[in-house]
Amino acid sequence: MIGTSPTTKRIALLPNHVAIIMDGNGRWAEKQGLPRLEGHRAGVENIRPIIECLDEYRIRCVTLYAFSTENWDRPEDEINGLLYLLEEALDKEVPKLHKRGIRIRHIGRLEELAAGPQLAIRKAIELTKNNTGITFSFAFNYGGRIEILDAVRCIIAKGIPPENIDENLFNSYLYTASLPNVDLLIRTGGELRISNFLLWQAAYSEYYFTEVLWPDFDRKEVEKALIAYSQRQRRFGGL
Repeated sequence: MIGTSPTTKRIALLPNHVAIIMDGNGRWAEKQGLPRLEGHRAGVENIRPIIECLDEYRIRCVTLYAFSTENWDRPEDEINGLLYLLEEALDKEVPKLHKRGIRIRHIGRLEELAAGPQLAIRKAIELTKNNTGITFSFAFNYGGRIEILDAVRCIIAKGIPPENIDENLFNSYLYTASLPNVDLLIRTGGELRISNFLLWQAAYSEYYFTEVLWPDFDRKEVEKALIAYSQRQRRFGGL
């Protein structure tokens, strides 16, 4: 059990909301001498173990960056493969996540996806909507700038007076409405940027970058990130 783990005893402060940029699938495949799509498959297979690990730590929310609005510029074969993997993973993994009490959310422009992935996502959301465990949000066809623009457009369309707009109201128009801001943002794969991910929600996040490629990011690596977070001093602009 996690409560008796020596590593856990060293983690004095845990985040409520962990967001992860799952980077390095393609490079992982190249290192193995495999097609890029096999790297994405390995990355998809790593999602549930990481969610379950974070759930054992009683993390309230986890948000994973799966596919950005800029990823549509990738080769068509790779995109089609990713969409197939999405449907396959939802069919295979959602019942297991549901049994564990995990609630699934999607963030991004769902209506722009093809009918098959849309239906699979909507079914996962509907099945798990009343679960009370960790909230797992996956960002697919997501972009932080577009999210902010969509929120602004909705506020304007509703005719809300400018003087009534504050941070709480603006939060309620984001894809992540009702979720807490991100406490810890992890990026695997060695890149040192956040790639248009949760720009508003991660304004005061603690960042953790690791060289480990996403398919190799395991329980031990999760614990390293959580320990690093617990050692930070969060001042939110104060002293």
